Amino acid sequence: MHAEIASIPDVVARLLDESSGILRKAGGLLREKDPTFLASIARGSSDHVATYLKYATELTAGVAVASLGPSIASIYGVQLKLANAAAIAISQSGKSPDIVTMAELARESGALTFAISNSPDSPLAQTCDFPIDILAGPEKSVAATKTFVASAVAGLGLLAHWTNDTELLSALDQLPRCLADALTCDWSPLAEALEGRDSLFVLGRGPSFAIASETALKFKETSSLHAEAYSAAEVLHGPVAIVGERFPVLALTARDQAEKSIIETCDRIAAQGAAVFVTSTERTAARSLPFVATPHRLTDPLALLVSFYGFVEALSRHRGFNPDQPPHLRKVTETL
Repeated sequence: MHAEIASIPDVVARLLDESSGILRKAGGLLREKDPTFLASIARGSSDHVATYLKYATELTAGVAVASLGPSIASIYGVQLKLANAAAIAISQSGKSPDIVTMAELARESGALTFAISNSPDSPLAQTCDFPIDILAGPEKSVAATKTFVASAVAGLGLLAHWTNDTELLSALDQLPRCLADALTCDWSPLAEALEGRDSLFVLGRGPSFAIASETALKFKETSSLHAEAYSAAEVLHGPVAIVGERFPVLALTARDQAEKSIIETCDRIAAQGAAVFVTSTERTAARSLPFVATPHRLTDPLALLVSFYGFVEALSRHRGFNPDQPPHLRKVTETL
């Protein structure tokens, strides 16, 4: 896991260098289709990528994105009306039968289908109209890291070419350097706040909420910490009731319009006695963690995630676990 986290900047640079033509062609197909909405098909970390791309698409293209439950096809056998849609299926292995079945149903229903995966010869890639190889190389770590970031970057590249967003394309070109800098951020004060604790909240809003969901999953997978991800707005609708003295809270804040609202939530929770950490330099009662600001609001959360990956791998070992051998998990999970 440590080696694969360290490789993320190079993986992203290779993807952007070798796949620009493919992503440009895929974006052109989306312009031709001009879908009334997008559908995403994914599970686990890949579904967090899908949530991240949902926010990115809705914020920039103004096209609604819906997450399709794979069991609609694989278990219930229901045919959906997708003739005016495009569908993006995301899977590192491209092998899970329920994801493949849902993608096949989407294509048969008239959707233009894309597969974002690390396996160009997988059943998913062969099922969809247009496969996009993230070129991450074999991922040996059970907890996905480099494939998550590469899948998100591939999705952003597709979106940027679809909408002819030159600002986003420029930001992607600069992203490998930003991610290399993000690897050096020291989040050890958060580890101190987690000593003797077995539960925490991870907050975000907009694209950073999707990254908060991935962060919470990695706490569970690598460090046996019960982490729950919430929108910085949603957490106030009930979950905040359990926050007491020294309760750990990590708030992931990008440089976008949601930053102010996240800070306001952090201040409210800190007033309850919680140990709150936030990736912001704005004035707040929470403790600031170092971060790398990228050239675009949509790429900021990916730099935060890379900083977190380095932190959680070390935290896992500090807590006496082996992040390369998490209990009860396998690298490829195949569900029906």
